[in-house]
Amino acid sequence: MSATAQIGVTGLAVMGRNLARNFARNGFTVAVHNRTESRTDALIEEFGGEGTFVAAHSPEEFVRALERPRRLVVMVKAGEPTDAVIQEFAPLLDEGDVIIDGGNAHFEDTRRREKELRERGIHFVGAGISGGEEGALNGPSIMPGGSAESYESLGPMLERIAAKAQDGTPCTAHIGPDGAGHFVKMVHNGIEYADMQLIAEAYDLLRAVAGYSPAKIAETFRGWNTGRLDSYLIEITAEVLAHTDAATGKPFVDIVQDRAEQKGTGRWTVQIALDLGVPVSGIAEAVFARSLSGHTDLREAARDLKGPAATPLGESEAAAFADRVEQALYASKIVSYTQGFHQIRAGSEAYDWDIDLGAVASIWRAGCIIRAAFLDRIRAAYDAQPELLSLLSDKQFAEEIGAAQDDWRAVVAEAVRQGVPAPGFAAALSYYDGLRADRLPAALTQGQRDFFGAHTYRRTDREGAFHTQWGQDRSEAESG
Repeated sequence: MSATAQIGVTGLAVMGRNLARNFARNGFTVAVHNRTESRTDALIEEFGGEGTFVAAHSPEEFVRALERPRRLVVMVKAGEPTDAVIQEFAPLLDEGDVIIDGGNAHFEDTRRREKELRERGIHFVGAGISGGEEGALNGPSIMPGGSAESYESLGPMLERIAAKAQDGTPCTAHIGPDGAGHFVKMVHNGIEYADMQLIAEAYDLLRAVAGYSPAKIAETFRGWNTGRLDSYLIEITAEVLAHTDAATGKPFVDIVQDRAEQKGTGRWTVQIALDLGVPVSGIAEAVFARSLSGHTDLREAARDLKGPAATPLGESEAAAFADRVEQALYASKIVSYTQGFHQIRAGSEAYDWDIDLGAVASIWRAGCIIRAAFLDRIRAAYDAQPELLSLLSDKQFAEEIGAAQDDWRAVVAEAVRQGVPAPGFAAALSYYDGLRADRLPAALTQGQRDFFGAHTYRRTDREGAFHTQWGQDRSEAESG
């Protein structure tokens, strides 16, 4: 077999198959390989007319089909299966070749693999790919890490297959060294968790408090999607809420069990945020909300706990409440993105990645799950002020969230009054209030720590660390 393929994809489940087709549709000759040979043959038989494919039925045949420097995309399950594929193919590669992991790998695994392969002269690229099956086929958002040299070889190909923003910019860019790409993809997914939770809370409040039907809420979301909340998730939420179950005639949302599953990237985001000391309370509440939904036995045991009586709203009151929910949703979304970008900045500093936050916002504008109209404004904010510490420090976002705060507070208060759980809205508002507070009660917390553990504290009127002899001071006060 002669070396004619410009890129190869091994692992031909739905994502890998669609990514291979995307490369082929964009004019590249693509070598395809799968451990189960029938998948390779099925791809060629079904989609061979979409472009030029080279079928390979063994690792050796696959590698021989690739032009130098070889570019090999691995699309298998994260963890041990990825390591197994790397161990299988690395001995067959030469110095300067590139292995690309397009799965949802933990960024620390990517850092380890990149270091091990770098010592053998092989480039390793951890590429976060967002957009699901459709994105993989028609244009995803791609977040590649790895060496700058590897991006020189791979980047033009990724730019060809990636989604394009409205201004024509490809939704991919070199994120940074080793695990930077998978780190950014992890945070993307954390923001996605928060975004979905906030949308779910908006739906729940419109139904439980405003008394809207799923069809009415779908109509409301469609209206929101024509304004500042324009996004993929708002768009598909309207579709889900408008859907009627064919078997029962009921709203689709009513025949789905209220148990949300998760694959782990949201948990990773929260775990790593804790390690970095970054407050991502909105993302954390979204993860915990999914976890709570899955504890059906715990929820069943608590079903008879007392709560407030529902207070139905009139038609005009409901419409006014829906407008307030839109404000709360928008403000809370800004907080979620603020927390996510803060975590990316912290990770970039901790691992010396030098990530361009404006570029991250730019490549999330199309193709990915959290694509939204206001990402263009986030990109502009970071491009104008690369050292911007927080999106809430940007004048325009600060003005908007300030204008929304009264309605935001009213929605959270109404949720509490009527007993409708809204942990995402409440956490986002608490984060906002925590940032703007002149003083936080952490002063008391630190005093407690010094009392029971001699952990010391810092004073407002002088430099240095101090410790109070609490027992001695109390004894002297009592004797005096």
